Amino acid sequence: MKDIKLLTTHEQLKALADPFRSELLLRLMEKPKTGQQLSEVFDLSRARIHYHLKELEKNELVEIVHKEEKNGIVQKFYQAVAGGFVPDQSLIPYSDMTETVRRMMVSMLEQSKRRILAAPEESLQDESGSKDPAMWKYRSSAYEIHAKEEDFLAWQQKFSTLMEELAEIQRPEPSSDSKLYYFHILGLQVEEGLYEKKEGES
Repeated sequence: MKDIKLLTTHEQLKALADPFRSELLLRLMEKPKTGQQLSEVFDLSRARIHYHLKELEKNELVEIVHKEEKNGIVQKFYQAVAGGFVPDQSLIPYSDMTETVRRMMVSMLEQSKRRILAAPEESLQDESGSKDPAMWKYRSSAYEIHAKEEDFLAWQQKFSTLMEELAEIQRPEPSSDSKLYYFHILGLQVEEGLYEKKEGES
Protein backbone atom coordinates (compact mmCIF):
# COMPACT_ATOMS: atom_id res chain seq x y z
CA MET A 1 0.00 0.00 0.00
CA LYS A 2 1.37 3.42 -1.00
CA ASP A 3 1.52 6.27 1.53
CA ILE A 4 -0.36 8.72 -0.73
CA LYS A 5 -2.22 8.36 -4.04
CA LEU A 6 -2.87 11.36 -6.26
CA LEU A 7 -6.42 11.51 -7.61
CA THR A 8 -6.16 12.53 -11.25
CA THR A 9 -9.62 11.99 -12.77
CA HIS A 10 -13.12 13.34 -12.21
CA GLU A 11 -14.33 9.72 -12.12
CA GLN A 12 -12.21 9.07 -9.03
CA LEU A 13 -13.73 12.11 -7.33
CA LYS A 14 -17.21 10.94 -8.28
CA ALA A 15 -16.44 7.52 -6.81
CA LEU A 16 -15.58 9.20 -3.50
CA ALA A 17 -18.48 11.67 -3.59
CA ASP A 18 -20.70 8.98 -2.07
CA PRO A 19 -20.34 9.24 1.76
CA PHE A 20 -20.67 5.48 2.25
CA ARG A 21 -17.98 4.79 -0.35
CA SER A 22 -15.64 7.17 1.46
CA GLU A 23 -16.30 5.33 4.72
CA LEU A 24 -15.74 1.99 3.01
CA LEU A 25 -12.41 3.17 1.63
CA LEU A 26 -11.26 4.39 5.04
CA ARG A 27 -12.09 1.00 6.60
CA LEU A 28 -9.96 -0.63 3.91
CA MET A 29 -7.05 1.66 4.79
CA GLU A 30 -6.97 0.01 8.21
CA LYS A 31 -6.58 -3.58 7.01
CA PRO A 32 -7.77 -5.91 4.20
CA LYS A 33 -11.33 -7.19 4.47
CA THR A 34 -13.63 -9.42 2.43
CA GLY A 35 -17.02 -8.39 1.13
CA GLN A 36 -18.60 -10.65 3.76
CA GLN A 37 -16.64 -9.02 6.59
CA LEU A 38 -17.64 -5.56 5.34
CA SER A 39 -21.29 -6.56 5.09
CA GLU A 40 -21.15 -7.55 8.78
CA VAL A 41 -19.40 -4.31 9.76
CA PHE A 42 -21.96 -2.12 8.00
CA ASP A 43 -24.94 -4.48 8.36
CA LEU A 44 -25.61 -4.34 4.63
CA SER A 45 -26.15 -7.01 1.98
CA ARG A 46 -23.11 -8.49 0.27
CA ALA A 47 -24.57 -7.42 -3.08
CA ARG A 48 -24.56 -3.76 -2.09
CA ILE A 49 -21.04 -3.99 -0.64
CA HIS A 50 -19.86 -5.75 -3.79
CA TYR A 51 -21.30 -2.97 -5.97
CA HIS A 52 -19.40 -0.26 -4.10
CA LEU A 53 -16.20 -2.32 -4.00
CA LYS A 54 -16.34 -2.72 -7.78
CA GLU A 55 -16.76 1.04 -8.23
CA LEU A 56 -13.73 1.70 -6.01
CA GLU A 57 -11.72 -1.02 -7.73
CA LYS A 58 -12.65 0.26 -11.20
CA ASN A 59 -11.26 3.67 -10.24
CA GLU A 60 -8.05 2.16 -8.82
CA LEU A 61 -8.82 3.14 -5.23
CA VAL A 62 -8.91 -0.39 -3.81
CA GLU A 63 -7.36 -3.66 -4.94
CA ILE A 64 -7.52 -7.37 -4.16
CA VAL A 65 -4.43 -8.16 -2.08
CA HIS A 66 -4.98 -11.89 -1.59
CA LYS A 67 -7.51 -14.71 -1.86
CA GLU A 68 -8.43 -17.56 0.44
CA GLU A 69 -10.59 -20.62 -0.18
CA LYS A 70 -13.07 -21.49 2.56
CA ASN A 71 -15.68 -24.24 2.25
CA GLY A 72 -15.14 -24.30 -1.49
CA ILE A 73 -15.72 -20.54 -1.80
CA VAL A 74 -12.91 -18.19 -2.84
CA GLN A 75 -12.81 -15.14 -0.55
CA LYS A 76 -11.26 -11.95 -1.93
CA PHE A 77 -9.56 -9.56 0.48
CA TYR A 78 -9.72 -5.91 -0.57
CA GLN A 79 -7.45 -3.13 0.63
CA ALA A 80 -7.11 0.58 -0.16
CA VAL A 81 -4.26 1.23 -2.59
CA ALA A 82 -2.91 4.02 -0.36
CA GLY A 83 -3.00 5.33 3.19
CA GLY A 84 -4.26 8.70 1.96
CA PHE A 85 -5.71 10.34 -1.13
CA VAL A 86 -4.99 13.84 -2.45
CA PRO A 87 -6.74 15.46 -5.45
CA ASP A 88 -4.60 16.85 -8.24
CA GLN A 89 -4.64 20.65 -8.34
CA SER A 90 -6.06 20.54 -11.88
CA LEU A 91 -9.28 19.06 -10.44
CA ILE A 92 -9.86 21.94 -8.01
CA PRO A 93 -12.44 23.73 -10.23
CA TYR A 94 -14.55 20.57 -10.40
CA SER A 95 -17.97 21.47 -8.94
CA ASP A 96 -18.28 18.46 -6.58
CA MET A 97 -14.71 18.78 -5.34
CA THR A 98 -15.35 20.83 -2.19
CA GLU A 99 -18.07 18.58 -0.79
CA THR A 100 -16.06 15.45 -1.61
CA VAL A 101 -13.03 16.77 0.30
CA ARG A 102 -15.25 17.81 3.22
CA ARG A 103 -16.78 14.32 3.46
CA MET A 104 -13.37 12.67 3.27
CA MET A 105 -12.10 14.86 6.12
CA VAL A 106 -15.09 14.01 8.31
CA SER A 107 -14.73 10.31 7.53
CA MET A 108 -11.04 10.46 8.41
CA LEU A 109 -11.94 12.05 11.75
CA GLU A 110 -14.28 9.13 12.40
CA GLN A 111 -11.47 6.74 11.54
CA SER A 112 -9.17 8.54 13.98
CA LYS A 113 -11.86 8.28 16.67
CA ARG A 114 -12.03 4.51 16.17
CA ARG A 115 -8.24 4.28 16.37
CA ILE A 116 -8.13 6.24 19.63
CA LEU A 117 -10.87 4.19 21.28
CA ALA A 118 -9.19 0.93 20.22
CA ALA A 119 -5.66 2.01 21.22
CA PRO A 120 -3.96 -0.18 23.86
CA GLU A 121 -3.51 1.33 27.33
CA GLU A 122 0.28 1.31 27.00
CA SER A 123 0.15 3.64 23.99
CA LEU A 124 -1.51 6.36 26.12
CA GLN A 125 0.88 6.06 29.05
CA ASP A 126 4.34 7.57 29.31
CA GLU A 127 6.67 6.38 32.02
CA SER A 128 9.63 8.59 31.13
CA GLY A 129 8.58 11.34 33.53
CA SER A 130 9.70 13.93 30.99
CA LYS A 131 7.92 17.29 30.95
CA ASP A 132 8.87 17.75 27.31
CA PRO A 133 5.93 16.61 25.07
CA ALA A 134 8.43 15.92 22.28
CA MET A 135 9.70 12.97 24.33
CA TRP A 136 6.29 11.40 24.96
CA LYS A 137 5.13 8.22 23.20
CA TYR A 138 2.00 9.92 21.88
CA ARG A 139 0.98 13.34 20.57
CA SER A 140 -2.36 15.09 20.78
CA SER A 141 -2.59 18.76 19.96
CA ALA A 142 -4.68 21.28 18.07
CA TYR A 143 -3.78 24.83 17.10
CA GLU A 144 -5.50 27.86 15.64
CA ILE A 145 -3.26 30.63 14.35
CA HIS A 146 -3.55 33.85 12.39
CA ALA A 147 -1.11 33.88 9.48
CA LYS A 148 -0.67 35.17 5.96
CA GLU A 149 -1.53 32.53 3.39
CA GLU A 150 1.96 32.62 1.87
CA ASP A 151 3.51 32.02 5.32
CA PHE A 152 1.18 29.09 5.98
CA LEU A 153 2.00 27.55 2.59
CA ALA A 154 5.74 28.03 3.19
CA TRP A 155 5.45 26.27 6.56
CA GLN A 156 3.41 23.49 4.97
CA GLN A 157 6.26 22.86 2.50
CA LYS A 158 8.61 22.32 5.45
CA PHE A 159 6.06 20.07 7.14
CA SER A 160 5.67 17.98 3.98
CA THR A 161 9.44 17.48 3.88
CA LEU A 162 9.34 16.32 7.50
CA MET A 163 6.54 13.84 6.74
CA GLU A 164 8.56 12.49 3.81
CA GLU A 165 11.39 11.93 6.27
CA LEU A 166 8.97 10.03 8.53
CA ALA A 167 7.85 7.86 5.58
CA GLU A 168 11.48 7.01 4.82
CA ILE A 169 12.07 5.43 8.25
CA GLN A 170 9.26 2.95 7.58
CA ARG A 171 10.70 -0.39 6.56
CA PRO A 172 9.08 -2.50 3.81
CA GLU A 173 9.42 -5.53 6.09
CA PRO A 174 8.90 -4.42 9.72
CA SER A 175 11.28 -5.98 12.22
CA SER A 176 10.04 -7.89 15.24
CA ASP A 177 10.71 -4.92 17.54
CA SER A 178 8.91 -2.32 15.39
CA LYS A 179 5.56 -0.84 16.43
CA LEU A 180 2.69 0.54 14.35
CA TYR A 181 2.02 4.25 14.77
CA TYR A 182 -1.01 6.17 13.52
CA PHE A 183 -0.97 9.85 12.49
CA HIS A 184 -3.89 12.08 11.61
CA ILE A 185 -3.15 15.48 10.08
CA LEU A 186 -5.73 18.16 9.34
CA GLY A 187 -5.17 21.78 8.45
CA LEU A 188 -7.43 24.25 6.67
CA GLN A 189 -8.66 27.83 6.76
CA VAL A 190 -11.72 28.28 8.97
CA GLU A 191 -14.20 31.11 9.44
CA GLU A 192 -13.12 33.29 12.32
CA GLY A 193 -15.49 33.32 15.28
CA LEU A 194 -17.88 30.81 13.71
CA TYR A 195 -17.18 28.04 16.24
CA GLU A 196 -17.59 30.37 19.25
CA LYS A 197 -20.84 31.74 17.81
CA LYS A 198 -22.30 28.26 17.32
CA GLU A 199 -21.19 27.19 20.80
CA GLY A 200 -23.20 30.03 22.32
CA GLU A 201 -26.33 29.30 20.30
CA SER A 202 -29.06 27.14 21.83
